[in-house]
Amino acid sequence: MAISIENVQLLDCDVEEPNASLLLHPKIISEELVYTMIPDLNTELCDHCGKCSNFCHYNAIFVTREKVLIFPQLCHGCGGCILVCPKGVLREGRHKIGKIYRGDRDGLEIVYGELEVSEAMATPLIRQVKRLIDRGKSVILDAPPGTSCPVIETVKGSDFCVLVTEPTPFGLHDLKIIVQVLEDMSIPFGVVVNRAGLGDRKVYDYCKEKGISILLEIPYERRIAELYSEGIPFSLEMTEYKEKFQELFDYVKELAGK
Repeated sequence: MAISIENVQLLDCDVEEPNASLLLHPKIISEELVYTMIPDLNTELCDHCGKCSNFCHYNAIFVTREKVLIFPQLCHGCGGCILVCPKGVLREGRHKIGKIYRGDRDGLEIVYGELEVSEAMATPLIRQVKRLIDRGKSVILDAPPGTSCPVIETVKGSDFCVLVTEPTPFGLHDLKIIVQVLEDMSIPFGVVVNRAGLGDRKVYDYCKEKGISILLEIPYERRIAELYSEGIPFSLEMTEYKEKFQELFDYVKELAGK
């Protein structure tokens, strides 16, 4: 059963390299700067006691007899250093970490974050992107690749995860790791095999052994790569895949109990 696109929201949580907008070309409706809290020091009143530095487990503050260095990229914004400062010379400051864009493409709401260059932590921005989830819609979150903290932050609270892999040793290696992660998080999942026909059958054997559903196969075809390189979703040109993706969507909703 086809779903109205107005009832779907897409969040691109790959804030280090968002690309959903490159394929869907939304009309941008709003932009929002995102900040995290960092300590702001009054250098004239600081006596360099070092209690703030000793408290910080992330080494975001370095204190010498002559100078205090604050590293915004390492700060997790907990505010503990402000609380332990005996002279009260630390206060809350702001550090820009990125920007959130909200857009529309033919009724489809698209939200994505863009991390500032040189920022080390993506998770604070991902949390702000997820803050805009519309609970009244079917929400699709595009997660970054791998199994690091940004992936965990993205999938946390999801009803179902679609794992995209490829039939190669590299694909199988990463698949095994994310399967273990999702099992530990008690999030149901299934697999889409991209570039099917490449490599070997080990991904399929692993999924069969673990009882993991293979939801869809996308073939290893030059035409798909060409369309992607031009910023065109291949289902717009290879129209037989529109029905396949609709079936995938309906099946995932069924598995997720929605």
